[in-house]
Amino acid sequence: MLIAILLAISLLLQSCTSPTELLLRQSSDLGFTHRTFIVQGFQLEAFAKENAEQEGVLHVYLEGDGLPWWSEYSISADPTPRNPLMLRLMALDRSPSLYLGRPCYNGHAQDLGCSPLLWTNRRYAPEVLAAMEEALTVFLHGRRYSGLIWLGHSGGGALALLLAQRFPATRAVVTVAGNAEIDVWADLHEYSRLQGSLNPADFQAGEYPETHYLGGRDEIIPPSVFQPILQKRRNAKVVVIPGFSHVCCWDSLWPKILNELL
Repeated sequence: MLIAILLAISLLLQSCTSPTELLLRQSSDLGFTHRTFIVQGFQLEAFAKENAEQEGVLHVYLEGDGLPWWSEYSISADPTPRNPLMLRLMALDRSPSLYLGRPCYNGHAQDLGCSPLLWTNRRYAPEVLAAMEEALTVFLHGRRYSGLIWLGHSGGGALALLLAQRFPATRAVVTVAGNAEIDVWADLHEYSRLQGSLNPADFQAGEYPETHYLGGRDEIIPPSVFQPILQKRRNAKVVVIPGFSHVCCWDSLWPKILNELL
């Protein structure tokens, strides 16, 4: 009976905790260093796991789009992810890593300069990319990392493809259920197209290798639609994992994916 009461209290407390508070608590429990970047008029939250020498290849983790909409007709007041998959995956990574947040996410939706447009139609807009680019540039200053590997899930995969081209130090891009063609994605689900956002498919791929993982049961980024699109990209390898969905069960495969990177 006591255990049941404690569990009920725990669940009640979690239900009263904001997504940002949960993210901060989880990152602290994982031993990550919390950083806040003030760039381009935005505040971006980030979490780092570094080696003492601050050298080697830095893995940059980019989360999915979170919760842009509550429902078909209702925009979310806070897009912060409720299930930060990439934070958990970074915990499995032995390489120096940075979980880089977006403008207006992670507790900043109501900040001056933020607008629901920046997590709906303009979620991959030039100003979003410029802020993330500057934040990473600030983080890298004075550090001796020899290269960057970008790792993105869902909409974070779109950002990874777009940001990687802005950094000559990019060595590779890895996406998990990545949205590499935002117009096809919108048309497939009968959403409005993301007016004002940049589409990775409109830009030529870089010289570095890309590896794209798709879940065989993913209904959001279905392999039947996105595998042919991804296979057309230069230096791209596409891997479909049977039984996996958009979110499940990438934790179990992540150590193997990281070993293949090394």
